[in-house]
This record gives sequence, C-alpha cells and structure tokens, in this order.
Amino acid sequence: MIEISGLTKTYPSTTSRRHRSTAVLDGIDLTVADAQIAAVVGPSGAGKSTLARCINLLERPTSGSIAVNGQEVTTLSRRDLRDARRQIGTVFQSANLLRRLTAAQNVALPMRYLGLSDTEVRARVGDLLERVGMLHRANHYPAQLSGGQRQRIGIARGLALRPTVLLSDEATSGLDPDSTRAILDLLRELRDDLGVTLVVITHEMDVVRSVADVVAQLDHGRIVEYGAVADVVRSSDSALSRALLPLPAGMDEGERRTRTWVLRYAADTVDERWLSRISHDLDTEIAVRAALVERTGGVSIGRLTVGLDRSLGTDAVVAAFARHGIASRPTDEGVPHPTVHEAIA
Repeated sequence: MIEISGLTKTYPSTTSRRHRSTAVLDGIDLTVADAQIAAVVGPSGAGKSTLARCINLLERPTSGSIAVNGQEVTTLSRRDLRDARRQIGTVFQSANLLRRLTAAQNVALPMRYLGLSDTEVRARVGDLLERVGMLHRANHYPAQLSGGQRQRIGIARGLALRPTVLLSDEATSGLDPDSTRAILDLLRELRDDLGVTLVVITHEMDVVRSVADVVAQLDHGRIVEYGAVADVVRSSDSALSRALLPLPAGMDEGERRTRTWVLRYAADTVDERWLSRISHDLDTEIAVRAALVERTGGVSIGRLTVGLDRSLGTDAVVAAFARHGIASRPTDEGVPHPTVHEAIA
C-alpha cells in the first residue's frame, strides 16, 4: 500500500535573481491499496515524473509524507532508505538496459549489487525471465531485442528484489499495439498473481481503461480528479471523463431539424434495450451518430452522441434517459465535447 499525504516538492527558481521557488507538487493526497493499479495522467509539466521519483525515493519531498506498507519513508536515514528502496521497483519508458550486458545479466544487476550468491541469482533470474516470457532470450543483448521485449526485461529487473510496489513510468509509450497489450497483460498478472501494487504513469487513455483500477489526474502539481475508472466516466462529464471514453472526432452534427445530445452511462447497470425503450417512451426515432461502449472494472461504461427531434422538450428528454440510467445533455448547452488532446494535454 502507498499512502501519500500533503506531499509538496519545490525547486529553486532559475529565472529570477530573487530567492524564489517553484512548486512542482502542491499538497498531493493519494492512497493506492494493496494489489491495486493506479494510473496517473496529466499534461507535460503536471508533475507526474516528479511524483514517481518521490515515490521511489529518488527525490526527497519538500514536505508531506509517503508511507509504503505502513512505513514512513520520507524521514528515513540513508542506510534505512536503501533498505526501503528494495520494496519499490521501477520500469522506465526506455527500459534503460545496459547494452553490453545480456538480458539475464541486466536482470541480475540488482541482486549482484546486494551480494546474493551465484546460485540464488541464477535461480531468481530464471524465474523472472520465465514469468515475463523471456527465458528464451536470456543470452540476447538489448540490441537484439524488440522494444516490447526490452520492456519485459525491464519489468523482470524491476521485480528482482521482490518489491511490493512497482512504478511504471510511460512503460508502453512508443510500443506497437501488440507489444502494449502484452505489457498490460503482464502488469495485470503481477497484480493478480503476486499482489504487487502498481502506479502507472501514462498519457495513453487506452492504457488507463485497459489496466487501471483507479485514475488520478494531475494538473499544475495538484490532483484535480480521482476515482475508480468506471466511476469517473459514469459520474461526471469532466475533461478526464471525456478523455477516458472519447467519441470519434469530426462526427456529423445532423440536419437542422434535429438536436444533438451527448449521453453517458451513469448507472451501475444499463439495460441493453434502453435505446428502443426510450425511443418508445418519447415516441420518436433516435439517430445514433457516434458511440463507444466498453467494460472496465467489471461494469459497462458508455458515451454516445444521438440526434433527436428539436420539438422534444429538454426536461422530457433528460427524464426519459435518466429513467434508464443514462445522463444526457444537448450539445448546444453546457461544455462542448473536447478531443482527447484538448482534455488532458
């Protein structure tokens, strides 16, 4: 478990002669439960990487506390800090493998540093490479591996000291779809089989929907939205919600006689026949212009754009959808629908 409370991190300003500081993290409160996957998203400069470096103890926060498995780590001595770091593994975007070492030698590095015996190292390296599906590449050098294979080796190395927490900092960025799916499947296995707690730093909303239990959006060093992925999509029409389940860009707004509505699943369960039933209730045809419905966290989440006859009253339409667990708003009222880049970047 990771428990973060009131975390701040400031750096001296480099743009002023006065003694000023810039707050990169500003009062972060975040709890990640045991065997849970938490995704952290946000635009460049939001503080995501700084938060990761504070969690893995590469940076000391300016104030606040970080507890890993109940142990406060921000006040530890240098010696105790080295021991605490063993609980926290990290997988970086580029895997950071040493090019002159084989896959097996890269995985063995942390264990060699701790002085484990050759027998222990060989057994542990073999187990880890087998878990990540790379035992057949044990004697290959990084240049002989694909990007996805290098990331698997990076994950194996991150698990070398049997950590209870694993940080994934943009680990799937730049990978092809098949490699990305393989890495995400592996992260889920680590959570389910080993009970590892994971923090996934990413800008890819597909990754969040696919693997995360909870999501936190950072902006200017603060968490501006947090919750279970399905809850964020169903309970709000925020920028994060729309980015998590976006509609296709450039959709047809329909003819002048129709009014465009944006819908989202708001209830835990939504009857599969809701469209025909609401059409019957309103005694009108519903033109579906764009839709995306998926399952995450064991529940259905959905966002649609539909066209309805303009003669229908707003209150009647909203009430009809609400009876079936659907939140609705016309696009000529409220916040316009942004693209994914506009919502998060």
